[in-house]
Amino acid sequence: MTVYESLRAMVMGGDIPEHERVAESQLAARLGVSRTPVREALQRLEGDGLVRAQGRGVRLRTLGTDELAHLHAARAGLEGWAAAEAARRVASGEVAPARLAGLEQLAEETHRLTLSGDLGRAVEANRAFHEAVAALADNPVISSTLAQWWDQIVISTRRSLHAPERPQAVHDEHGAILRAVGSGDADAARAAVETHALATRDALDEHRTETRRTP
Repeated sequence: MTVYESLRAMVMGGDIPEHERVAESQLAARLGVSRTPVREALQRLEGDGLVRAQGRGVRLRTLGTDELAHLHAARAGLEGWAAAEAARRVASGEVAPARLAGLEQLAEETHRLTLSGDLGRAVEANRAFHEAVAALADNPVISSTLAQWWDQIVISTRRSLHAPERPQAVHDEHGAILRAVGSGDADAARAAVETHALATRDALDEHRTETRRTP
């Protein structure tokens, strides 16, 4: 594993404190390497939008609630297009049935983990489901962009991770995506993904409002 890969794993795994500056020297000592490869790796992570440089160290780059809302709205558009393209490829026979079966397994796993309270793994499974749907569009630029957005979503919501208020609704929305893509209905696939992403955005806003009301 490269220094970049090691540091990225630390960032995504929650091993770097959210609101603290971490010095290059600390990271170098932790990985048992010199500062130079650490500095280069951190520059790449900053380019990925995951950290912010601060002197000879970094802080995690987390998004505020409004930024996350904008990101989910953008996600609705891009993922919606990808789902429509995926459905078109299904209709033309370009997608193997095994890949559709894999989507169903990810949706079921997401729901099972959510209901069991294993929220960390549920987030991973949910992300895997959405990225797998987008991957069916066979557009690496879109897949790469969405992967970066999901990185930001995961990092920015880890601290406030809580049990979803609408687990069955989420599962039903995933089901609507699966049915639309699986049947090759491009318009329905786009609509299902957009509805789901915007519902996620609205749930985020509702949670923020409820948190503010809590004494």
